[in-house]
Amino acid sequence: MPLALVHARYQLLETVRIPIAVVGSAFFPAASMLFFVVPFAGDDPRGATLATASMVTFAVMSANIFQYGIGVAEDRAQPWDPYTRTLPVGPLPRFAGRVLAGLVLTFISLIPVVVIAAVATAATITAGALLAALGTILLVSVPFTLLGLTIGYALPSKAAIAVAQIVFFPLAFGGGLLSAPGRAPGFIETIAPFLPTRGAVELMWAAVSDFPVRPLSLAMLGVWIVLLGSLAVLAYRRDEGRRFH
Repeated sequence: MPLALVHARYQLLETVRIPIAVVGSAFFPAASMLFFVVPFAGDDPRGATLATASMVTFAVMSANIFQYGIGVAEDRAQPWDPYTRTLPVGPLPRFAGRVLAGLVLTFISLIPVVVIAAVATAATITAGALLAALGTILLVSVPFTLLGLTIGYALPSKAAIAVAQIVFFPLAFGGGLLSAPGRAPGFIETIAPFLPTRGAVELMWAAVSDFPVRPLSLAMLGVWIVLLGSLAVLAYRRDEGRRFH
């Protein structure tokens, strides 16, 4: 654990030295809150609460896909990364440190969304729902962390940037993050349960309201976690074998 904290501190310092990296992960969710949620659902307590939960999921997805997808790929191109992978402590402290740093940056990216919801909308939440939402954030970050790691370890940095951008918006739009529950276009409602974003946002909706999570969405979220976890391990081992054996 001490080594993991050292790696986490290193990752955070590296990120903070480039403030736009922190601002960027929070910009799109905050902008979406200002341009879509505040004017159209801001006066409706239930609508604003559900929309805020959607934007929280949007921010979690953005922070993890771009942070791990692009960050890992860029780290692999630096001399420091191969050196740390030759150390006798193994990969676990580095992985744990990266995940801890990622969680900190994820929660930082949520601050603008929560502030906008609190001061500019009628969204409400109880103390119990807030605790449930915090726990749900940790859960729904898992598939997007694994997706980011898969991209980061499988691709060079320039390709990772492009792929992260390509998969981000289709997942957000296709999962219904930009629509109210049940209000998305018909084809979106058809494909949404099969995407990880839908299971994630339904869990967030359920955490802050009485929204019923559909079994299909939850099952497919589990399938995606297993699939992306396997792909992340394969990408890491492939990179390890190619560069160190």
